[in-house]
Amino acid sequence: MNKLTIIGNLTNDPEMRTTQDGKSVCNFSVAVNRRKKPGKEQETDYFRISAWNGTAESCAKYLTKGRKVCVIGSVSVHPYKDKNGDPRAS
Repeated sequence: MNKLTIIGNLTNDPEMRTTQDGKSVCNFSVAVNRRKKPGKEQETDYFRISAWNGTAESCAKYLTKGRKVCVIGSVSVHPYKDKNGDPRAS
């Protein structure tokens, strides 16, 4: 089973777009603070989220930067190369 649940705050306003075949997709990032360890600085993980179709439309309508959200869904990794040709993953 591939399922992830994260709770955090939106780092920016969602960006809504439509694909060439008419599907709605909404992209946004969520910052999740890790538990702080004694004597250490707070660590934060950032997750890039893509919501599709009806969920995308709801996200674009109701979510704004700074809002706390819970995201539940599957995880997928997409490899690509950056501007310098270095391998990256999204």
